Amino acid sequence: MAALFDPYTLKDVTLRNRIVVSPMCQYSAEDGRINDWHFAHLAGLARGGAALVIAEAAAVSPEGRITPADAGIWTDDQRDLWAKAVKLVEAAGAVPGIQIAHAGRKANANRPWEGDDHIAEDDPRAWEIIAPSALAQGGGLWRTPREMTLADIARVQADFVAAAVRARDAGFRWLELHFAHGYLAQSFFSKHANQRTDAYGGSFENRIRFALETVRAVREVWPAGLPLSARLGLIEFADGDDLAESVEYVRRLKAAGIDLVDVSMGFTANDAQIPWGPAMLAPLSAEIRNQAEVPTMTSWYIAEPAQAQAIVASGQADLVALGRALLEDPHWPYRAARELGVENAAWTLPAPYAHWLERYRPASERQLTQAA
Repeated sequence: MAALFDPYTLKDVTLRNRIVVSPMCQYSAEDGRINDWHFAHLAGLARGGAALVIAEAAAVSPEGRITPADAGIWTDDQRDLWAKAVKLVEAAGAVPGIQIAHAGRKANANRPWEGDDHIAEDDPRAWEIIAPSALAQGGGLWRTPREMTLADIARVQADFVAAAVRARDAGFRWLELHFAHGYLAQSFFSKHANQRTDAYGGSFENRIRFALETVRAVREVWPAGLPLSARLGLIEFADGDDLAESVEYVRRLKAAGIDLVDVSMGFTANDAQIPWGPAMLAPLSAEIRNQAEVPTMTSWYIAEPAQAQAIVASGQADLVALGRALLEDPHWPYRAARELGVENAAWTLPAPYAHWLERYRPASERQLTQAA
């Protein structure tokens, strides 16, 4: 039976435990360039004891940004800044990962704390939105995108490949493709967002074509010994959900080169009834893991150590990704180890921290531990 603090090996990468920092957009970059805020953010989370730190979604092109303040990885200058972040994460003992993405019809938005809505077309900051079909996100509440041509599709796929090369050259050891949450690849897969009548729309085979082609192309440039994962929107919580179809989608992606699936939601259905609650996607993760025979990661409303431990121990997922819990307490892994009774819990942290926490514990606490 696996435990939360057991090591986990995938390809040539070994994680020190099963705790992952989920990619969390900071909306704080300038022209796609990360800065001191990102360095402090990522290094702080790595120092807390998580095994894998996946940096926020980095846009593969300017048009692929969610907001004007998104991080990017479409220039060599951006790559070099990410290389600094990689070194900071590694210095704290964590594996550096990055998520790359194209926002599709959810692009061209204001930052969440500045409206979280689409930027008006006449705003000088605005740019063109593209998507599989000319259907607006949110039932018309946002701007209507332009339907992509075949040339657009090939160009965006080339952007993903170029971004993967830059991620590789920056030193990242884990790459995640963001194919969920209503962004571009999710919109191709979704029956709610894709009404094309060509080879990229309609049938299941056509709707998964964009994702499969992109994965195969990225796998050609991403090192064979390093993990390639994908965050997938496999459920909408709306009419039309099809578990068998989602399982087959994952099987095809696995054959194309995906090593692990980060199980998530679609966010493309306007009538979705999402049952928000603790570890709400863990059961779906278990279904995908068992039926598609692929390693999985789960997230969403996981906050308590016993909860995370149960997910891993029961085989619902191989890895547990945390977001808000780690923002509230970057040393959550250390607290979790203590609560779960891990021997010498302080040693889940980098040595300089562990030394102080373990060696200089109060004598009464050491005696209680020894007696136990």
